[in-house]
Amino acid sequence: MGIELLASTVDFAALWQNIVGFFTGFRVLSALEIILLFGVIFFVSKVLRDNDATKLMCLYWVVLLAGGAMHIFDGDVMTKQFYLIYVILLSALMLILFSVEVKKYFWDVHSAKTGSSEKYPGGGAEVRSQADTERCIANIVKALQNMSKNNVGALIVLSRGSLPKQVLQSGITIDAEISTQLIEGIFFPKAPLHDGAMVIHGHKIQSAGCFLPLTQKTSYPKEYGTRHRAAIGITEVANVISLVVSEETGIISIVKQGNVTRYADYDMLMDALKDYYWQEMLLTTKKTSGGNR
Repeated sequence: MGIELLASTVDFAALWQNIVGFFTGFRVLSALEIILLFGVIFFVSKVLRDNDATKLMCLYWVVLLAGGAMHIFDGDVMTKQFYLIYVILLSALMLILFSVEVKKYFWDVHSAKTGSSEKYPGGGAEVRSQADTERCIANIVKALQNMSKNNVGALIVLSRGSLPKQVLQSGITIDAEISTQLIEGIFFPKAPLHDGAMVIHGHKIQSAGCFLPLTQKTSYPKEYGTRHRAAIGITEVANVISLVVSEETGIISIVKQGNVTRYADYDMLMDALKDYYWQEMLLTTKKTSGGNR
């Protein structure tokens, strides 16, 4: 019993020595190391948070804390230098997984802008009439079918207000009412914005020419080009619906949560758009029924 108590006392003394040793001999170089360490951790956490990778961010912090605990309890196994390398390598792995998003942080010329990610209809905005909603749906479907017939490539993102602001700022703000002619004009071949994605939020075309993160999965068919991979990638990181028209075949695809439905016809497009506008249509119905009482 006495031997076990002595061993416990020795372990506690070693632990206390490691903690005290961490703070003794504190120099300017140590301060710079700590600032660098926390800067890297903050940036990685911000990237993960902004791209809705909350679970991955929690795992990242758990692994960091586990390494820190090893350094405190056994400084011989996890030295300070080794822990710094450990943090940097782990952070580099996280940034590689989100390399596209990291590039946007540095390439975005509008990064100085502040405010929420989206300031358009979708949450707490005015409720349009059911006729307006049906007109928007009809215009989008007609534009998709016309572009499909002419093999005009297109990528439309139906946003619910969850897109990262970097995506919106990578394109050109349109802020215009939805119309068939405008959609087709933006995606007209050789038009300045035809290669990027169009973002629709509520009853307005919010932005066009936007750059989206590409999916990193390799299980999709080889015929999926950049447009399809971007349509899939944005649904993996945000709660949106992507509508794609293939430039080579004219096939229309609907993408939800990384799942692709090809050969979308009129009824499938109507269902997808009604699913997107269902909340607004429900509010309109309630408002109308309430006014008739």
